Amino acid sequence: MERVGLIVHPSREIDRTLGSLRSWANSQDADVVQLAVPGQAREVAPFGNVQECDFVVALGGDGTALAALRTAGAAGKPMLGVGCGSLGALTSVSADRLPTALDRMVAGDFKARKLPALELEGIEPAPTCALNDYVFVRAGAGQMSLSIWVDDELYVRFSGDGLIVATALGSSAYTLAAGGPLLAVGALGTVVTPLAPHGGSCPPMVIGADARLDVLVEPGHGGARLEADGQPAGDFERLIARRVTIRARPDHATIALLDDEEPMLSGLRRRKIVMDSPRLLARDARLASDSATVSNQ
Repeated sequence: MERVGLIVHPSREIDRTLGSLRSWANSQDADVVQLAVPGQAREVAPFGNVQECDFVVALGGDGTALAALRTAGAAGKPMLGVGCGSLGALTSVSADRLPTALDRMVAGDFKARKLPALELEGIEPAPTCALNDYVFVRAGAGQMSLSIWVDDELYVRFSGDGLIVATALGSSAYTLAAGGPLLAVGALGTVVTPLAPHGGSCPPMVIGADARLDVLVEPGHGGARLEADGQPAGDFERLIARRVTIRARPDHATIALLDDEEPMLSGLRRRKIVMDSPRLLARDARLASDSATVSNQ
């Protein structure tokens, strides 16, 4: 093991965790290099090349881990997400467990979970691959119009606020917030979720992992923009229609998982992204109260 690549949160407190990483690297006679991320001004280590790293470590939250996955995935390197704060879907190793996790990375004692990405054609320059989602969204007043084909078969045309095209990983992010379906770990496919469609019937749809999605984007008077994993990736300010193609790229990135990490659905429940209905929670509270009353008699 010679070199660890590092991507950090732009503002979160990471000094203690960073010190732990440096101490571990010194004990291994290894270098720690920071990897460049667009828009990242925080500098905590000399910059290096991801191709020369053994693996990549993300210190921060899920957004930092996404940036690290994009960088590591392009070079075929595994990524370890370390939560500096609360644990998330991609930052499932706590800061106090970092040295042990790093030992296991060197020993190869981790589960390599392969993650697909989405790639988009039809815009120049080509936007970065998306590990969570591509989002077409209106940029100003007025609706935009979109037409969707799956493997050359027309699905629907609608006017509204936009469209989310998400991986299984991204289904628990913007897609879930917009009322789209949640894909559990191991599920294959791409989720297509219209945003605030005006009339008609165009429910969210899951297409096959090998399917080709074509989208005709008509920006409307206010224009529209494209986001990749929440970051600007292109705009449609000129009032012209543009057809783009989106395909899934399997096994694009690798996230390193340890045996004792929290399952996806348990994490969603812990963070209250998924919650039981109030009626059942009220019933649980009533039964607990009745049980306490009986035990005190």
